Amino acid sequence: MRLHRLKVTAFGPFAETAEVDFDALGADGLFLLHGRTGAGKTTVLDAIAFALYGTVPGARRDAKRLRSDHAPAGTVPKVLLEATIGGRRLRLVRSPEFHRPKLRGTGMRSEPAKATLTWLDGRGQNLTRLVDIGDEVNRLLGMSADQFFQVVLLPQGEFARFLRADNEDREKLLERLFDTQRFGDVETWLAERRKESAAELGGQTLAIDRLVAQVCTAAGSDGPEVGAMEWAQDLLATARAAKESTDADLAARTAASDQAAARLADDRRIADLRKRKKAAELRLDEYRAGHAYRDAMVRELAAARRAVPVTAAAAELDASEHVAAQTDSVRRKASASVVVHGGAALAAAVSWPPAVADVAIIDDATRSWTTEIGTLDEVIEDVRTAAALRRERDDRAVERERLSARIESLRTTRDAIPARLRETEVQLRAAVENAARAPGLDAVRAAAADAATAAIELGKRRRARTRAQRTLEDARSAHTDARERVLDLRERRLAGMAAELATALTDGDPCQVCGSISHPKIARPADDSVTKADEVTAAADEHRAAAALDRAMAAVSTVEREIDALIGRGGDRDRAVLTAELTDATARFEAATAAAQRAAQLSTHIDRLRVEESTVAANLRDVDNTCAAVLERISAIEERIAQLEKRIAGAAGDDESVTARRARLDALARAATTFRDARAAAQAAADAVAALQAKLDIVTAEGAFADVAAAVAAARTPVRLRAVESELAAADEVRVHAEAVLAEPDIMAVRDHPPTDLPQREADALAAGAALNVAVAAHAEAARRASQLEDLVAQLWAATDRLSPLQARHDELAGVADLVAGRGQNAKRMSLRSYVLAARLEEVAAAGTARLRRMSGGRYEFVHSDAQGPRGKRGGLGLEIRDDYTGAIRPAKTLSGGETFVASLALALGLADVVAAESGGVVLDTMFIDEGFGSLDNDALDAVMGILDELRAGGRVVGIVSHVDEMRQRIPSRLHVIRGRAGSRLEAQLAV
Repeated sequence: MRLHRLKVTAFGPFAETAEVDFDALGADGLFLLHGRTGAGKTTVLDAIAFALYGTVPGARRDAKRLRSDHAPAGTVPKVLLEATIGGRRLRLVRSPEFHRPKLRGTGMRSEPAKATLTWLDGRGQNLTRLVDIGDEVNRLLGMSADQFFQVVLLPQGEFARFLRADNEDREKLLERLFDTQRFGDVETWLAERRKESAAELGGQTLAIDRLVAQVCTAAGSDGPEVGAMEWAQDLLATARAAKESTDADLAARTAASDQAAARLADDRRIADLRKRKKAAELRLDEYRAGHAYRDAMVRELAAARRAVPVTAAAAELDASEHVAAQTDSVRRKASASVVVHGGAALAAAVSWPPAVADVAIIDDATRSWTTEIGTLDEVIEDVRTAAALRRERDDRAVERERLSARIESLRTTRDAIPARLRETEVQLRAAVENAARAPGLDAVRAAAADAATAAIELGKRRRARTRAQRTLEDARSAHTDARERVLDLRERRLAGMAAELATALTDGDPCQVCGSISHPKIARPADDSVTKADEVTAAADEHRAAAALDRAMAAVSTVEREIDALIGRGGDRDRAVLTAELTDATARFEAATAAAQRAAQLSTHIDRLRVEESTVAANLRDVDNTCAAVLERISAIEERIAQLEKRIAGAAGDDESVTARRARLDALARAATTFRDARAAAQAAADAVAALQAKLDIVTAEGAFADVAAAVAAARTPVRLRAVESELAAADEVRVHAEAVLAEPDIMAVRDHPPTDLPQREADALAAGAALNVAVAAHAEAARRASQLEDLVAQLWAATDRLSPLQARHDELAGVADLVAGRGQNAKRMSLRSYVLAARLEEVAAAGTARLRRMSGGRYEFVHSDAQGPRGKRGGLGLEIRDDYTGAIRPAKTLSGGETFVASLALALGLADVVAAESGGVVLDTMFIDEGFGSLDNDALDAVMGILDELRAGGRVVGIVSHVDEMRQRIPSRLHVIRGRAGSRLEAQLAV
């Protein structure tokens, strides 16, 4: 992966658009990204990460506030990155989710995240969906976002924590970088299989226990004292022998019971035949004794049957006479009604008996009334129509009044709108003019705020300068004293050098000064003599004092530069004046901002007024048209009402109203119709009575009765008739049945048969049946027990055969699962996933050692440890340091700050190599190292820069993120992040 160009807008501290040309900046292979703390150095790396993955590394991804607070409200945050990944050149453009003011009204609305991927080589389809772009970037880079953040954007402090972390924390990072999910899935799969196997084994054991309990229940025995199978086989053999014994006993008892039952059945049959013979003889005797009684019943039945037609005709005549009386009563009432409603003109036409002319008169009058009623029905409908029209006329009049009031209201509203429009437009022009001054007033306010802040800071810096100058004087005095002491000790040592040399003289050895082997008079050191150690100690004190002096001078120089910068920002003015200027500028800016908001509101109000004007005009036209239509409808209704009232008055005639006339005619028509029907019904009823009287006389003579009374006396009810017929039929049936019984061959055969002892036969059969029932119960129980035991023993055999392979397979599976999970025979207590991570960590340690030895001058190297942790914790992820100076292996926590940074950097570079290899050998042409160089001395910094030069020589572009001045002197290509009150900006300085 090689970066070409980055452009950010309204992102992080960058309010305006900032652009980086990585091709030019990284032409030398190494560039520095520097700036003051909080300027936005790390934001440049965040922008690269966001363009690729849509997220940023570390805790900043949780904040979800990527849009710049310095940018204007309407500016869309955006990141553009051009890069070559996997041999394909592409452009990524992303915008994070952010909130912006609503275009209409107040409040904020959320804008979703957006992205596009454009292939700059012209091959392939451009992408706009976030998911598709993420998948494509992951495919090209071959690594996840977490891997990229660790491998390409080496984060500040992250690898120092990784170096010093315990096994659990180190495992979390390695799991993010190396995909060990499949190994964890293997552990989970084995654990699940072991659980399933244990459940299956337990189920099989439980099934065997249940079968043994069932065998105990079936055999009525206690549990086995020896092997379950031998015990079950013995129980089955005993049950089979018992069943064979009950088979023979059941056969014998069955034969005896059958013989006793046959003898009992034969004796019962003979006894039943004797009883039937005796009963038949008794019934024949009773039949012969009732002969006279049955003859009288036959005569009674014949007379009753002849009386049936006579009584029926008499009943029919009574009913007809009753109907004739009722119809004549109805006729008389109807004739009276006709006379009441029709007057004397119809009195003669209702006489009795009727004449043909009277019937015609009533029919003609009824037709005349019915015809006039039809005409009056039409007029009554006109009456209803006239009433409905009057109601509609009244409603239309009310509607006309309402519409007139509405017209006046709309005209008043329409006439007032132009004045309101002119007033609002004047206010809008004033608000727009005030809002136009907002940008200039904002700049004035920002300058005033900056000057006020500089004034406050200037006072602090001047006090700091006073303290720094005092420290400088103290350091200068201390350095002078230390230097004078060094010179003094050096002079005193030179003065006593003879005595110092004399301490090394030995008889027979030549003198280092004169070469003589004899030393007749050796110089003796004085009491205040100075040794070499004293001089070295004093020189070290002088060096420390000089360093302190340099630091004090640098501090004074730094404060002086800061004071000059603050004076340049206007801070060297009276604070009260600056505060007043800031207050005034803020008030004017806020007024201009409020005017801008007021302008938007007024513009919206003008639009609403214009819409209201158009709406009122349209409504006024609609109401005018509606009112004219109402007036026209009222005129038409009044004309129609006059026509209907004229026709209604003519139809009423002499009656009070049309309705009254129709009611009178309707009553006449109904009375005449009722009379006509009643007179016809009365005539028909009289004719029916005469016909039925003649019929009654005929049937009385045919039945041989003297009169109707004699026929009525001979008549019987249907119940009595059915009772007589049933009694006669039953007596005849008894006779026939008795004669048939006595004629049966079996009855005739038992006449001379001797009597039998039936109770003794029944006792013998009962005893044989009881013995048989006992044998059947015993046989059924023996057969049930034998069958049940055969089935249970077969199941027990099968269950026992299945148990052994299940146990063996479970033991093997449990051993493998424990081994993979870091338990059981796993001596190192390492799970499969930890083992894989340990192997990856070993590769990382080897790759990091190659660089660490060079950075540390061959002193340090990484040592991977797979030992267990304290108190039996899992091991495999230990990482320690071997010190070649001592040969000891010690924890990484014992390294100094600078040594920790060097080790962390070497480890990070080694990890980058291993992850890149894991990702399919992806070539990472660009990488960034964020901070940490301030803890290095010159020698360590030289070693680190040597490693970076090797990376650069290998074709990589390395970006260093640091605020250390030494790095600016070593790296000519630089990207300066400059912080300002209105946001940060970028300034590139390329190597010549």
